[in-house]
Amino acid sequence: MIKEMTPGEFAKARAAGADLTLLDVREAWETELAPVPSALVHIPMAEVPERLAELDPQRDTVVICRSGGRSMQVARFLESKGFGSVYNLSGGILAWAAELDPSIPRY
Repeated sequence: MIKEMTPGEFAKARAAGADLTLLDVREAWETELAPVPSALVHIPMAEVPERLAELDPQRDTVVICRSGGRSMQVARFLESKGFGSVYNLSGGILAWAAELDPSIPRY
């Protein structure tokens, strides 16, 4: 079962010093239109299997997309590949914009 993390919970954990990988699985045009204002790794969903070596399975990984659907699929895939601590960012960038940064465009 994949754990969920809200944007607020992510921001609090990061502010407290948690070593979280934020994996953005949206397409490049989406990250340009509505960037996440936080250090992250960008690997579009379709490229995750071939770029798996770029991620550390020992680190907590939080996966984000537009609204939470693609990120949940990728989170399940990562878990199946032995990633020990994977979270889906519930609501995706839309929730991030609503909860943390209303300047991020909704699309």
